[in-house]
Amino acid sequence: MKRIGWTMVALATLLASCASDGERPASASTKRSKSGPGAGPGAGKGYAHDPFPSTYKAYPGTPTLVTHVTIFDGEGARIDDGSVLFADGKIERVGQSIAAPAGATVIDGTGKTLTPGIIDIHSHLGDYPSPAVEANSDGNEATGPVTADVWAEHSVWPQDPGFSRALVNGGVTTLQILPGSANLMGGRSVVLKNVYARTEQGMKFPGAPYGLKMACGENPKRVYGSKGREPSTRMGNIAVDRQTWAKAVEYKRKWDKYEKDGGDPPARDIAMDTLAGVLGGEILVQNHCYRADEMAIVMDMAKEFGYHVSAFHHAVEAYKIADLLKENGTCAAVWSDWWGFKMESYDAISENLALLQANGACAMIHSDDPNGIQRLNQEVAKALAAGRHAGIDISDAVAWEWLTYNPAKALGIADKTGSLKPGKMADVVLWNGNPFSVYTRPEKVWIDGALLYDANDPKRRPVSDFELGQPGAGDTK
Repeated sequence: MKRIGWTMVALATLLASCASDGERPASASTKRSKSGPGAGPGAGKGYAHDPFPSTYKAYPGTPTLVTHVTIFDGEGARIDDGSVLFADGKIERVGQSIAAPAGATVIDGTGKTLTPGIIDIHSHLGDYPSPAVEANSDGNEATGPVTADVWAEHSVWPQDPGFSRALVNGGVTTLQILPGSANLMGGRSVVLKNVYARTEQGMKFPGAPYGLKMACGENPKRVYGSKGREPSTRMGNIAVDRQTWAKAVEYKRKWDKYEKDGGDPPARDIAMDTLAGVLGGEILVQNHCYRADEMAIVMDMAKEFGYHVSAFHHAVEAYKIADLLKENGTCAAVWSDWWGFKMESYDAISENLALLQANGACAMIHSDDPNGIQRLNQEVAKALAAGRHAGIDISDAVAWEWLTYNPAKALGIADKTGSLKPGKMADVVLWNGNPFSVYTRPEKVWIDGALLYDANDPKRRPVSDFELGQPGAGDTK
């Protein structure tokens, strides 16, 4: 009954704060704007660029001061015996000896660690939800090598129990949901706040750019080669990509001309809208790619057609081209020690993250797994230990960038979250010890300053509606 009570409280809060997801009156933040992320061609010329706007509304919070706590600020700084004050959903002050304002909740953080909430740049929660049955398998539109017309958010099931597990076990407050990697261009990704909501739009991170999921290497050539169609080789992968980008350049040129000169609008193509958004810089490329040589080819292809790769995912050979990644301003999202499960993952090394950091490249951890997302702090601990064993001395506070600030940069939201800086969203985790210890767990998790999980309060342990009444509902082990 306690868990049911939490869910009903959450629902009541939602009902009190907005009419309903997707139905409340439009405000300055919810009106369908005519410019911004994913605008693409034709913005303001007869159709909305974002027909599925965020209806996210932060849960209510109270002014909170955490004192006498070790702080990793997310941008490489550590403060011992520090304090953090947040109110009205934002970080207000970070430092030492901060006075508590009237009415604030004061928490003694002695022996504990306070960090920004973890951001997972690569997740399929909601698109491949639990239970993992065929009826719920909605992540890969494997019907053609180019499916830039599909949007991952249209498959997201907000009742996936994986969301609450990521919050309470992993301290994950923000995550990017991507289409799968069967296709060269798999569709749009979406960035979510890890909150309870009845709809995906109620979780949608306000103002976060869309992403375009791309893939190179084994997956597309295997999926379509087995069907006797292009691509069946790596050269086929690049050929299809280049031909598609050439069409997108022409599509964008026609729409740019129409927006400048008027006349009859060109025929609209939903897939090309997304690619034109990439070419215009509003949609960020998130590229599944393992091998160093293929990443280098993709960066050259991006220059050919005038777009930028924000991050390579599963980049197990990124350490070989750290200089090229730095030069191109492209991040690498990696695992700590997954390797050998297919040929292109064979040359992975545990020192990958540390070597990228040492060479000035933007690096981060990611999960691609509903269990791994619950232990990303431990994955970084393994990568940190491997680097130190190889003689690469990286501090704990700097390594925390791999979990928060760097993924925020690669998602285009570093101005909003990812570090404990005044004015940013109060997405905060209080750990009950050193967060790089296997014995440490989140004790409290705030999103936009609202306390959504408290290990010491059974009423603040989120449970998916799908789980209610079932054995093990809300189990956080």
